[in-house]
Amino acid sequence: MSLVELIAQADERGLAASGLACLDRCVPLLGGDDELLRPLWANLAEGADPAAWGGLLDQARDKLDAPGPGADEAALLARRMLDAAPATRSGGEVREWADACSVASLRIHRLLDPAEDSGDVDSCRAGGTEGVSPLVAAELRRQVTVLELLAGHGPSGLRSALDVSTEGRRVLRAVVSRRTRQQG
Repeated sequence: MSLVELIAQADERGLAASGLACLDRCVPLLGGDDELLRPLWANLAEGADPAAWGGLLDQARDKLDAPGPGADEAALLARRMLDAAPATRSGGEVREWADACSVASLRIHRLLDPAEDSGDVDSCRAGGTEGVSPLVAAELRRQVTVLELLAGHGPSGLRSALDVSTEGRRVLRAVVSRRTRQQG
């Protein structure tokens, strides 16, 4: 099943986790630590108060500085993901946010991948991976895996989804570090 189809079929928790996972993997671009979004992940667990989502988002936003003048496109896309997160994790807004995060995260990975990428983000989300660089292909697999884990296991799939996101964050952190060394 394509990423677009998985997003279309996901429930609200799956959508919130999908958007959050994309954002979580891109936190290194914003200078955030590995624990920054942990309260939001905890808010997706069974029995958590969905009404606390907006306040937890505000806390995360306050802990990260907005990218300043001269920030690269990848950092700006990552910050837009955080800023666009809906104050509630229900309804159509969370579906739009999850979809936008998916696109933004794939674009970020495309920008950061030194390998040639002639693939199209929209077509790879629909299942066509021809010409997609390795970093983008790996991000696509992570997005699909997160949605499949939550669709197949519900709230009990959150831990595994977080693990997938953590792995992706480590990969992106290494890419950003290597890029910084090469530029400086």
